[in-house]
Amino acid sequence: MNGRIAVVGSNSFSGASFVRTCLEQGLEVLGTSRSAEPAPAFLPYRWLPTAQQKGFRFLQADLNLDLDRLMAAFDEFKPAAVVNFAAQGMVAQSWLHPEHWYQTNVIGNVLFHQRLRLAPWLEKYVHVSTPEVYGSTSGTIDENAPFNPSTPYAASRAACDLHLRTFFQQYNFPVTWTRSANVYGPGQQLYRIIPRTILFIKLGRKLSLHGGGHSVRSFIHIDDVASATLAIAKEAPAGETFHLSTSRFVSIRELVEMICRMMGADFSKVVEVTEDRPGKDAAYLLDSTKARKTLGWTDTVALETGVQATIDWVDKHFEELRHQPFDYIHKP
Repeated sequence: MNGRIAVVGSNSFSGASFVRTCLEQGLEVLGTSRSAEPAPAFLPYRWLPTAQQKGFRFLQADLNLDLDRLMAAFDEFKPAAVVNFAAQGMVAQSWLHPEHWYQTNVIGNVLFHQRLRLAPWLEKYVHVSTPEVYGSTSGTIDENAPFNPSTPYAASRAACDLHLRTFFQQYNFPVTWTRSANVYGPGQQLYRIIPRTILFIKLGRKLSLHGGGHSVRSFIHIDDVASATLAIAKEAPAGETFHLSTSRFVSIRELVEMICRMMGADFSKVVEVTEDRPGKDAAYLLDSTKARKTLGWTDTVALETGVQATIDWVDKHFEELRHQPFDYIHKP
């Protein structure tokens, strides 16, 4: 790579954490998102020393509305790699306005890829996808598992993945896909289960546990995902998909019980059981052997260690976080 990388969706938790990893490795980064940068508490790259932050520049541009301006900035910057975290990303809310999810996750991305495939400077495109495309699965699955999406969100992501497969086959478009288990860590949006649980315990509020919290997931620290994503951008061959996951699987209930123990809270007083959301997958357990063998990657942050770091982050920024929205706010 030429030392320059573009990150689409750099305001997202995963995008901002990946920017931090790139800057720590001495890369120049152009980050783009449709909204202005949020509070620094949600931007891990803003926690770096000022000298390292100088390698970052930010462009506010909407993939659906500002594609010409976005591509003009890319043409000037000439990144060797583009990593795309941008998507309408909420599962339950995708039932309410599915057209918004298809507009961004399919139409907007297809138009972007059509322009990107003609860029002479592009060496690698990493498309950050989701295991939701597989639907609910039985046992661990590898990257060859069939798609079986069960929500508009999952269907929109699967459609874009299939579109990119045609671009790879027809144009040799240099795409590589990643699908990660549930990411977490300091800086995550407050509507996600780990920071939400921590905040609600501190505030004495009841936490809704959908369906009793029996869904099983793997939770992987964002630093482990970011390091793998950068390795994929640098080294992985085009046309390949990589699962990023730990080998430890826990139910949502077990996770919340763990956080309660670590914070000295009574689980029975913290949670209230509510109905499950439509189309929620009981489990998706990813086999990450390919990433480990091909890239020499391994996860390094134990769940307890990562949860404690997230508790520390909430404690440090509590006065600011308590005034932030706790629930997802949809933007078309």
